[in-house]
Amino acid sequence: MALGKAGSSLTAELNRLAGTTGKASQGAANAYASTTGLGIIAALNIKASASRAPSAYKGLNAICNELATTTGKSATDALRSINV
Repeated sequence: MALGKAGSSLTAELNRLAGTTGKASQGAANAYASTTGLGIIAALNIKASASRAPSAYKGLNAICNELATTTGKSATDALRSINV
């Protein structure tokens, strides 16, 4: 189990959470969410709630905070706080 590293990028954190390396942000987000072909925001919203309708999708910062059970953090800071 490990938290993200200070200064890491959004892409690096998505890869860490997905257990992958070298994927672009979109690919890592889909791997993390067990989805394919979705954009980053869509994949993360599905990860948070598989039944969430696209009209109810949260923006990047909000969905990352929801996944991390944090509030007010940037998307990357929120993802860094998820222990995997």
